[in-house]
Amino acid sequence: MVNHVDTLRALHRRSAADGPLVLPGPWDAASARVFEEKGYEALATPSAGVALSLGYEDGQVPPEEMFEAITRIVRSVSVPVTADIEAGYGIAPKELVERLLETGAVGCNLEDSVGGHGPAGALKDPAEQAAFLAEVREAAGDRLFVNARVDTFVRGVTDPAAAVERARMYVAAGADCVYPIMAPAEAIPALRAGIEGPINVVARPDGPSLRELGELGATRITFGPGLLHRAMAALGDIADQLR
Repeated sequence: MVNHVDTLRALHRRSAADGPLVLPGPWDAASARVFEEKGYEALATPSAGVALSLGYEDGQVPPEEMFEAITRIVRSVSVPVTADIEAGYGIAPKELVERLLETGAVGCNLEDSVGGHGPAGALKDPAEQAAFLAEVREAAGDRLFVNARVDTFVRGVTDPAAAVERARMYVAAGADCVYPIMAPAEAIPALRAGIEGPINVVARPDGPSLRELGELGATRITFGPGLLHRAMAALGDIADQLR
């Protein structure tokens, strides 16, 4: 039987010559099947994309519905799936780990913001977040690949040193990968120099190519809800042609 978490970890250790690991973000079972059929070796659900597909604003999906959506995505494919579960929904680490494992996912994103995704949100204390991640790691053992999101850039802290400081604490707490979301391209080399282990970078439509992101230091590339937005634009074009 394939051990999907081992497969996911191995994909993060690929040679730099192979380029960064590209993880498309399915928002439902149908999109997940498309990405698998096109040869992608693992998938990463975006919480914002899943929210939009379910008719919610980003950050407003009830946890039960998010876990159900993840379960449907995992069930529809045979490749490893890692899931964005936001800040953990206030669920205690042991229960959070068990509920996620019940979906079949073998990895997760956990963000270090509180107060929602709008302007009222704020960064968590990094020591508090590190302690939370350590509890998740203890509960999960080696059953989950933990991607610790660092929200400094999205919260207006532009100095890469702030992201590096948090990332180091999260790696020390047991995170397998760190995700300085919305880090500008020019900050990636400093992040790479200061952080041990894999670094997740989000690709932007107007940003560097995937190859260039890898050359700057990205280990893993995800898209947030970007692929869903592109699919919706394409569907809009199709709808126009039906008139």
